Amino acid sequence: MNYKPILICLIFLTLSFSCVGNKSSEKKISKPEYVNIPKNTTLKFTSGISAMFQDSKGFYWFGSLQEGVAIFDGKSFRYFTVKEGLSDNQIRSIQEDKNGIIWINTVHGLSTYDGIRITNNTPIINNFSQNIWTKTDNDLWFNPGNKEGVYQYNGQNLKYLAFPQSKVINPNNVYFITDISKGKNNMIWFATYAGVFGYNGINFSIINDETLGLNINTEPLHIRSILEDSKGRLWIGNNGIGVLLKDADTIINFSEKNNLIHPTSSRKGDKSRPGTLEHVFAIEEDLKGNIWFGDRDAGIWKYDGKNMTNYTKKDGLTNNFAYSIFEDKKGDLWFGMVDGNIFKFNGNTFDKQF
Repeated sequence: MNYKPILICLIFLTLSFSCVGNKSSEKKISKPEYVNIPKNTTLKFTSGISAMFQDSKGFYWFGSLQEGVAIFDGKSFRYFTVKEGLSDNQIRSIQEDKNGIIWINTVHGLSTYDGIRITNNTPIINNFSQNIWTKTDNDLWFNPGNKEGVYQYNGQNLKYLAFPQSKVINPNNVYFITDISKGKNNMIWFATYAGVFGYNGINFSIINDETLGLNINTEPLHIRSILEDSKGRLWIGNNGIGVLLKDADTIINFSEKNNLIHPTSSRKGDKSRPGTLEHVFAIEEDLKGNIWFGDRDAGIWKYDGKNMTNYTKKDGLTNNFAYSIFEDKKGDLWFGMVDGNIFKFNGNTFDKQF
């Protein structure tokens, strides 16, 4: 019997099945997964750095004002925008939960990234649960946009909580969140345009024009940043009247005390002069206990407990508006500028990173 035709047929069938198998594998590999987004070696943001974060893997996350999120793995960048599934390209904050999920707070919702894909999340909002406040140390808190309250994620549920009713004497301000700071003694602080809410799991502390006795015609609150430092002091950055400092039961205007408000300032958000601290959009504390401020017009300020030092374009910055400040796990300070550039402080001046 001639086996040659049979052998050729078997070889052909084997190759055919092998090709089918490879095609099947290729389909699985080519499934759309956001983790395979092309990498870039430079940061392409130009609209301002609104948020910075370092995750548990050591990767750096940078949020922009108009261009989404960039992830830096130490060598290159990946980008997430609405095209990849983000709820919006304007980023407010970036956090990580205990399961390693990255939460991206945008101006129009919350997106999560699990290492593979982007998911948009819908908070629970109803008249009953929004007034039931509880908290744990592992809660994540988010800016809910144009709502006078906050989004809370407790590890299982994402819900909306309304702030307690409080009188607003400045009709131009509302209780929309601008910044959040976790403090000592189980305290969480929510900065809003019209005032500050502090919550310790039981009671609220409220700081606003009314409690401070401020005249809204001459020095209205317009809060943009907040920080409780390692000593328990609360720093409140305003767009107009500088920095307020709450130490125990005393609140002072820190900028005014240090002669950092210009005598001709309207204290209502107009452009400030060099050498002032009137429009504070970012506050951070470093490992040495220095307090850092990012001013809208007058550059970066450092307070070492005794002296104030001002850094501007003369110290290597590309502009005088530090929109965000972040300290990483090594203690390095990162400064996100309004022009999309990012700097690190080297101890004396600023080195451009991206």
